[in-house]
Amino acid sequence: MKDFSCENIKNVALAGHSGAGKTSLTEAMLFLAGVTDRLGKVADGNTVCDYDAEDIKRKASVSTSVAPFVWKEKKINAIDTPGLFDFAGGVYEGMRACKSVLIPISGRSGLSVGAEKAYEMAEKYKKAKMIFINKLDRESADYYKVLEQLKAAFGPSICPIVAPIMEDHKVKCYVDLIEQEAFSYDAKGKPQKVEMPDLGHRMEGLIAAISEAVAETDEDLFEKYFSGEAFTREELLDGIYKGTLNGTITPLLCGSATTLEGVDCLMNYIARLLPSAKDGANETAETADGDLVEVSCDIDAPVSAFVFKSIADPFIGKLSFVKVVSGVLKNDSQLVNARTGQPEKMGKLVYIRGKKQEDTSSIPAGDIGVITKLTDTRTGDSLCDPKRVLAFEGIEFPIACMSMAIKVAKQGDEAKAAQGLQRLREEDPVLHFETNHETHQQILSGLGDQHLDCAVSKLKAKFGVDVTLEKPIVAYRETIRKKVEAPGRYKKQTGGHGQFGDVKIIFEPCDSEELVFEEQVFGGAVPKSFFPAVEKGLQDCVKHGVLAGYPVVGLKATLIDGSYHPVDSSEMSFKLAAGLAYKAGLPQASPALLEPIGSLKVLVPDSYTGDIMGDINKRRGRVLGMNPVGRLQEIEAEVPSSEMADFTSVLRSVTQGRGSFTFEFVRYEQLPSNLEAAVIEQAKALGVARDTE
Repeated sequence: MKDFSCENIKNVALAGHSGAGKTSLTEAMLFLAGVTDRLGKVADGNTVCDYDAEDIKRKASVSTSVAPFVWKEKKINAIDTPGLFDFAGGVYEGMRACKSVLIPISGRSGLSVGAEKAYEMAEKYKKAKMIFINKLDRESADYYKVLEQLKAAFGPSICPIVAPIMEDHKVKCYVDLIEQEAFSYDAKGKPQKVEMPDLGHRMEGLIAAISEAVAETDEDLFEKYFSGEAFTREELLDGIYKGTLNGTITPLLCGSATTLEGVDCLMNYIARLLPSAKDGANETAETADGDLVEVSCDIDAPVSAFVFKSIADPFIGKLSFVKVVSGVLKNDSQLVNARTGQPEKMGKLVYIRGKKQEDTSSIPAGDIGVITKLTDTRTGDSLCDPKRVLAFEGIEFPIACMSMAIKVAKQGDEAKAAQGLQRLREEDPVLHFETNHETHQQILSGLGDQHLDCAVSKLKAKFGVDVTLEKPIVAYRETIRKKVEAPGRYKKQTGGHGQFGDVKIIFEPCDSEELVFEEQVFGGAVPKSFFPAVEKGLQDCVKHGVLAGYPVVGLKATLIDGSYHPVDSSEMSFKLAAGLAYKAGLPQASPALLEPIGSLKVLVPDSYTGDIMGDINKRRGRVLGMNPVGRLQEIEAEVPSSEMADFTSVLRSVTQGRGSFTFEFVRYEQLPSNLEAAVIEQAKALGVARDTE
């Protein structure tokens, strides 16, 4: 593939709801551009972008893929992002690399949550937006119903460019409102000009809306519109281009990706109306001195690039997807990783389309390509010329909110599983993996059931480790509620020197997380040299409580009396005596279980607040209050950690994917007494509880 100047490169992320046709639309554009000789189908698993085994198995995109093609002398890097909410990290990757976002919407289903989220995200990151109403070949599709939904949701910025003429609930032809031409499509998806139909008042209203939107982009155009003059074709195109660039206009097109209807018009207007890599694409970066500078898309500047995606594969090696911000990236470029400050040895440079690679000697500013086999570079890193070290803004990935414990099928594979999951995290930074040293479980966190299931499948396919997921063990605590005094005497005669230790200890509640040990021994009943042994014995004991074997907190132990033998007493005997006092005293001190409580913050639309607060109450949670955050409501609550396992799925179901939340541990609270028996039984089954007799 030849190199294009940054003025002729368009980077476009396709984002929106799952099932709206992002992958099919990308496939249609590749076919019309002559890149492929057949039109692949998602259902058949033979599309360019859904090439991964997980994509094919689920018949949906689970990761971001790049598909460049050339149209009207422009190179268009289409980035197909996942629509499933569990794989939202791919949307963040795709948007970070692009200046424009194309949002397909089903003409049957209408405006969906995924489309709303994509639009809002594009607004947040100041991306140019274009919408394509897809699937108009279906019987139940309704273009004008979807148009009304879009205008109600996003206001007058929605600007129809291509609209259908309907007859008997079917598309008779498509009208290009800018060119004032009409097209119909044959069975092979080839366009044919037809006579311009009578547009009627509805189409006249659409044309008037275009003129009004264009008038808002320029003072001279506004005066011309106000005087009643019609805009020329070029004035309309230039005005829409300016409005799209600054975000005041969102061009709206329509058609069907599977029949190719309207896809050629879409490609024409992507080439004409969406900003190039040069236009308004300056990046802000931090220098080595900590200063913020603006980096323009200049081919003559020192090279700098941003890594927006990584693939870690044990067979093909590591692939780092880069957007070149400035200069020209070459095979012999000397690059420094701004995060590590270390030089990176370059691998091959390739252009990639789906899984197909094409070697290249250079990647110019504004373009997207791949560097192979970088050793210490990960997603979000900046690579640059050593003479101008720049750190670009990273990717603000969503926070993993669902955690499960992994259990290896083959004993001894724990280390192999940990290593494989760390490699998968290079591919998917949203995944979080850690070993809980208290429960001795390996915990994998992600955005939902499908996200974790996909990670498990990849772990087996790529690294040969078979694991299952199970609910994590909740780390409870134990404490006491009243003051008791307990003796502990250890005596053992063995023929020679025996063992003798005798203590009397007061156990009482306190506010400390750690054991508080004091001594109030008078008259040398217990020599000072044995005090550390008594404390050590108690420190060992509090690791396991007397109810369910969980660690004990909020405990103060005061050594008040005892006795010793001048020959048989030893540190070990007093350590064991302290343990006997602990076992005798704590069951009498009204022991209780404590459960972890977390701070929950849920963001939901106002209409769902009642349902979510009701669900929180069912989880034994306490709602603390509500705060408006933009167009959403933030519900603040405190909820037991043990009740949060399925909250991700419930929230997504209740709010249709519109809700999000964060959950952080804050403290321990006493477990209701009616739940203690079940927790104790569970602890015995898990092997947490120990014999305290």
